Amino acid sequence: MALAMLLIPIVDGIAKYLSADYSPFFLSWARYAVASAIVLPAAAILRGRHFLPRERRKSHVARTVCLVAAMTLYFLSIARIPLATAVSAYFVGPIIAVALSVVILKERVTRRRFVSLVLGFVGALIILRPGTVIEPGILLALGAGLFFALYLVATRHASTASDLSETLTFQCVVGTILLTPQALLSWSTPTWEDLTFFVGLGGLSAASHGLAIAAFRFADVLSLSPLVYLELIGAVFIGYFAFNEVPQGPSIVGAALIVVAGYLLLNSHTRMSKRPEKPLEPLPLGSHTKS
Repeated sequence: MALAMLLIPIVDGIAKYLSADYSPFFLSWARYAVASAIVLPAAAILRGRHFLPRERRKSHVARTVCLVAAMTLYFLSIARIPLATAVSAYFVGPIIAVALSVVILKERVTRRRFVSLVLGFVGALIILRPGTVIEPGILLALGAGLFFALYLVATRHASTASDLSETLTFQCVVGTILLTPQALLSWSTPTWEDLTFFVGLGGLSAASHGLAIAAFRFADVLSLSPLVYLELIGAVFIGYFAFNEVPQGPSIVGAALIVVAGYLLLNSHTRMSKRPEKPLEPLPLGSHTKS
């Protein structure tokens, strides 16, 4: 999961670079189309005729639709605002995913996991600096984060009953089909010079999602969600070295909190492998929390 999250900022950097000449709608389609061209032949060789999942089809459709929506909104946002800013707004997703996983998947919240999620969220808020004028790009990134939360929960439900290659192939093929109409409406034939970037866009995307799908077969949403914050660290580096987007003081402080959150999560996994960690106690009757 950590490796997957560090690959994604590279994909985002390529998309941001290409967005100067191509529509984000076309780039969303191209990302899936290239990934399909890579994944589909490999899946056919490995799985034969049964290269698509045969169980929990509704979950697979739901996760793909949510991911397509999240990616399209996110590509629209990074064409307007810096990568680090977009990612920090996008990270409302893992927080929502934790709440949904408790309600829908009945997963438990331990104290250490809860603290790591809170620290990660606070770090993202410091980078986002609420109270300033919110740009449309930030609202698009927030919308992407909401759909990403739904994707995380649906992935956990779908991946436990399907092979990794089946899940990834379904995602790529169905995603390409869903995005084809918007690609036709915003079509721009890639130049020869840009073909390498388009191959990287789809190839690295397929690799990152394959790793994420594999991760969900071995751990739950609560454990993996905080690792998504590693994407922010990668976005800061890509933004600085590729686009001269210099992180400000709050960005550095927020990133530090996110690193601490990730450490707490990994430490939690080590402790739980030795003994179960005590879950959070329910709030006493009459208690109130601010949402």
